[in-house]
Amino acid sequence: MFAWHQGVNYWHFACRQPMMAGIMRNRDTLKYLAAVILFGSNGVVASRIAMSSYDIVLTRTLIGALFLAAVFLSSRAKPTCWRDKRHCVFLLASGVAMGASWLFLFEAYTQVGVSVATLAYYCGPVIVMVLAPVVFRERLAVSSVIGFLAVVVGMLCVNGQALVAGQASSGLIFGVLAAVAYSAMVILNKKAGSITGLENPMWQLIAAFGTVAVFVVLKQGFTIHVPPGSWAPVLVLGLLNTGVGCYLYFSAIGGMRAQSVAILGYLEPLSALLFAAAFLGESLRPIQAVGATLILGGAVLGELLRQRVITTKRIQADGAPPGWDEGQRRQGAPPLMR
Repeated sequence: MFAWHQGVNYWHFACRQPMMAGIMRNRDTLKYLAAVILFGSNGVVASRIAMSSYDIVLTRTLIGALFLAAVFLSSRAKPTCWRDKRHCVFLLASGVAMGASWLFLFEAYTQVGVSVATLAYYCGPVIVMVLAPVVFRERLAVSSVIGFLAVVVGMLCVNGQALVAGQASSGLIFGVLAAVAYSAMVILNKKAGSITGLENPMWQLIAAFGTVAVFVVLKQGFTIHVPPGSWAPVLVLGLLNTGVGCYLYFSAIGGMRAQSVAILGYLEPLSALLFAAAFLGESLRPIQAVGATLILGGAVLGELLRQRVITTKRIQADGAPPGWDEGQRRQGAPPLMR
């Protein structure tokens, strides 16, 4: 009788474990989707603010940093970044790159619109893939080359007419600089591997605010005037899109598969294009639509192929699919849902 009860209890535990893991993973996925959609609406929200792009980024980083610091302190967590000074330097440098990236991006929004600026900005992930062999000593995969070539051709489609005429706009240049700064942000953050959780984006945003504040002071002095009609979108951009968005993003990715994070992340530029069309009346010419497809499709394809190669190598090395624990490797049971 006791053995029977033990068997029943084990069966309930074995059934509930993957079920609870699946529920948690779905919750993390929903949080992640909410975050990338919030990020995708940044351009539309910023268009409602009657301030310079530099002042918008300054208020955004200030409000977002204060929000994340308040959440971090309310959790009674203790800062750990000082334990590894080298990683701390990398993280703060990543925040500097984030501040520069947003300065370039929001200026590109102003000059060439949300759609074109977003497409230029999202060359950043592909730049990271191409630089990975140099920075992280990873092998240059064929998928990275294919993705990079697709993005280059896509950029030529989006802005080819201006380039042929020798009229590369400053807005496009700002968008490309935002992409370069984005790639630097990702690479530097990856080198700060010991600083995780909410503490990571908190210090990033604080460093980003410091960077933007120094730039604004040198450019115009520390005087910010928020028009009465702009307070609502300023608070939405700072609190919701930046503070809450970063909190949802970084609290979700720990419980998601890396491939899901990479692929679902491209809903951000897609939603940005849709929001720009719906709320700002922006549209892409047919050749630009082809370019947008090449940019986003090339980046997604490169990431998919790269993850497939990684998964294959893990299976070959371990003799079992990733996600199996040691007991499952011995017993041949199916992997747990994660």
